[in-house]
Amino acid sequence: MSPKSVRNIHGIIRKALADAMRKGSVTRNVADLADAPRARGRKMDAWSADELRQFLTSIEDSDWYVPIYLAANTGMRRGEVLGLTWRNVDLDNARLVVEQQVQSVEYEASVADEKTTGSRRTIDLDPRTVAVLKTWRRQQLERRLSTGRRSADEFVFTHPEGGPIHPDLFSQSWSRLMDKSDVRRIRLHDLRHTHASVLLKAGVPVKVVSERLGHSSPAFTMTVYQHVLPGMQADAAAAFGEAVFGR
Repeated sequence: MSPKSVRNIHGIIRKALADAMRKGSVTRNVADLADAPRARGRKMDAWSADELRQFLTSIEDSDWYVPIYLAANTGMRRGEVLGLTWRNVDLDNARLVVEQQVQSVEYEASVADEKTTGSRRTIDLDPRTVAVLKTWRRQQLERRLSTGRRSADEFVFTHPEGGPIHPDLFSQSWSRLMDKSDVRRIRLHDLRHTHASVLLKAGVPVKVVSERLGHSSPAFTMTVYQHVLPGMQADAAAAFGEAVFGR
């Protein structure tokens, strides 16, 4: 059983015993004597640009190629990708707006607005991503016509019936693709870290990366990705020396 599950159970028992104490059913709360396990911090991992390219090339024929491609090329969270609607995608101006996400609530897919102003954001798209989304939109409309469905799809990624995809299904499908892949295994959420790391190593300002990810501040982004910065410092020193003194 995971530490999180143990903590949840411990909390339930502790509350139940506290209620029992107030009613005089028990004389003490023995749950206070037990320490719930601390949460284990998840290890962040990220692919290099070459690893990402290799993986995307290997899954081009997969039904999950486009949502994975979009996650990798925008840094969007799993639920944000699945919550994206076509009204929030402006292909003519190469940008999209993130304002909601799909969450798992009691085993059901539930759509919720982004909680913070920072999470609600506009993300610019590169020409290749625009082309991928245009092709996906055309294929989606063709499928709709072939099945006789009259209403347009609201969500960019849907079930055959037109509803939003459950986020756990996305993660499970990712895991199966990883099982078949020759690329080093990472989590679906690590695509977000990959996006950030590739941008930072390419010299994109931390503020811009922070805005794309929907972080609360550039300082938070620097804290999360501080492991990337030492190499950037060396590159910056070399670039300065070359700019001033030449090779």
